[in-house]
Amino acid sequence: MSADPAPIRRVVILGGGTAGWMTAKALSRSFGPTLSITLLESDAIGTVGVGEATIPTIHWFNQLAGIDEAAFLRETQASFKLGIEFVDWTRPGHRYFHPFGQYGVELPGPPFQHRWLKAKAAGLDLPLGAYSLATALAEAGRFARPSGGGRSILSTLGYAYHFDAGRYAAFLRRLSEGEGVVRVEGELAVVDRDAESGFVTALRTRRGEVLEGDLFIDCSGFRALLIEGEMQAGFEDWSNWLPCDRAVAVPCARVAATTPCTRSTARPAGWQWRIPLQHRTGNGYVYASAQISDDEAAGSLLAALDGEPLAEPRFLKFTAGRRRRAWVGNVVSIGLASGFLEPLESTSIHLIQSGIAKLVTLFPERDCDPALAARFNAVFDRDMLNIRDFLILHYHATEGHEGALWRHCRAMAVPDTLVERVHHYRRTGRVIVESDELFRETSWLAVLDGQGIVAEGWSPLADALDPATNRAQLEQIAEVIARAVPTLPSHDDAIAETIARAAA
Repeated sequence: MSADPAPIRRVVILGGGTAGWMTAKALSRSFGPTLSITLLESDAIGTVGVGEATIPTIHWFNQLAGIDEAAFLRETQASFKLGIEFVDWTRPGHRYFHPFGQYGVELPGPPFQHRWLKAKAAGLDLPLGAYSLATALAEAGRFARPSGGGRSILSTLGYAYHFDAGRYAAFLRRLSEGEGVVRVEGELAVVDRDAESGFVTALRTRRGEVLEGDLFIDCSGFRALLIEGEMQAGFEDWSNWLPCDRAVAVPCARVAATTPCTRSTARPAGWQWRIPLQHRTGNGYVYASAQISDDEAAGSLLAALDGEPLAEPRFLKFTAGRRRRAWVGNVVSIGLASGFLEPLESTSIHLIQSGIAKLVTLFPERDCDPALAARFNAVFDRDMLNIRDFLILHYHATEGHEGALWRHCRAMAVPDTLVERVHHYRRTGRVIVESDELFRETSWLAVLDGQGIVAEGWSPLADALDPATNRAQLEQIAEVIARAVPTLPSHDDAIAETIARAAA
């Protein structure tokens, strides 16, 4: 590398949709006029656009992009999300909730679940969900934001959003173009490469435009036209562990109050999502095509809708897995081009912003130092692997489902990394997570306990607690949560108040 490498001045993004416009907005906001950003997309090419549920990391992106929450709610018809309800997953007739935020409150000594496990073994008859305000609010159709620091039970909350992905992309496009991002309407025809370095030098459209750049971002979705079509990054298939390879989506009319949570319901060949928005409800069936036909999946979904369908069923094909290298040369893949993990835990949009965050942090000079690409690929791989294991746990730890998909998932050998996590929790109640993992202790605890994995022990620190005092404290926390819920606004009122306050 030269002593004075040339800075990147021109970025070309291939593909719009959520990934392309999130990338454009983040780069324009981060680098301002020092960076010329061009985005090539075609109205003739549809975007996936069904990923309408997020996790709390979305706040980081909206803050980076300078997006006001009330404007966001208004423009995208968004609702609030306190977590995910899982129906019939562990076994038929069972349900549990994966909340955002935390269980219990901060107390001296061991992590909260060890206090609960110790008291439960001594006869305390309160489920884990009794210690989650997010869970209780979701069940009651109410909502509140985190507040009060550690002094209030409201401080234990976390939240994300459901939103219309098409409206979100259009909103980001308006903001990005207002900051100087140039959109070119057209389809990719030819990719120019440097004969010596292999770097991409320009994209040529079918109409003859030449879009030259120093760095190219592949947001072309499953087609991965640059990262795979040109740079041959390679793909690692994870469908043995995550065998669902199709989805059918249908929006329906909203017929009731907007619930502040996503619902995932296990079905014979996969699972069904329900995502409530202000103006409609999003629905989909994620399924294994080896177990059910497209027509059968669509029929099953249509029969289970809350309201009148608002569009024809839309089908998607995918393979769970990741690109072996998400950054090659001067091409960085963001979103579906970098790999896909099904929407069970609403991670698709997170992985877009995770890639964006890593790119901003590791933004290269024009020579695109391979060490930066290697670092990007290593940390992005860890993200994908940890999320993969979290999703596998849902499918693997089940009982009572007799469909071929579920029998396969129960019997399959899971990755050693997941085996180790489950072992630690089952033996000692410990939830082992690294500092940079997306899903924290609360998430793993919710799914481990929710999927019926029983901890046989607890931290020795819990044995140092006075049993009567510990039990009294746990009962008091549950009572505080139960008393707080009816004092907080309904979810729909919270949405309306946010938008009205901003308008005023």
